[in-house]
Amino acid sequence: MERRTIIVVVLSALAIAVAAVVGAGSKDSASTTASTQALDTAPATSTAAAAPVDVPAAIAKKPVPSIPGGNPPKTLVSRDIVVGAGAAAKSGDPLTMRYLGVDWTTKKVFDASWNRDPNEFQFTLGAGNVIPCWDEGVVGMKVGGRRQLTCPPDTAYGANGQGSIGPNATLVFVVDLLKVG
Repeated sequence: MERRTIIVVVLSALAIAVAAVVGAGSKDSASTTASTQALDTAPATSTAAAAPVDVPAAIAKKPVPSIPGGNPPKTLVSRDIVVGAGAAAKSGDPLTMRYLGVDWTTKKVFDASWNRDPNEFQFTLGAGNVIPCWDEGVVGMKVGGRRQLTCPPDTAYGANGQGSIGPNATLVFVVDLLKVG
């Protein structure tokens, strides 16, 4: 119950932030020079999701984010790991996704839909149901794709943090787009 409340609060904050930055941001390519981190997963609570969807082999396994050394970026970084071949996500589309979220500094997984059954997550892109990083970083992603989003605090949970996520945390998500519509 507490996790659902957190998600609602985060999504509300995301909607406000997205409205402020729509069309004003830019996306940079992420550096892939750092080593990939092996991560421990934390348990997560179950939430309702859509019926299972066919998953392309390229995104069928749980991802491992690549977090470069050094300081985190100051702007959203969106990098395709696997480019999908299906429909492209646009604002207003209902999406079905999977995700794994890691704190840049601690390299610890703070949440992952992969840890639930079913493991899909649904939201409407651009409706403020998720943090601004997602509403901005998922636009244009195609079904069957996998993307890494590096989210500075102002596009994530900001100075307040959320649950186990500390204040001003930079977050890294690997997201898979399973379905548009």
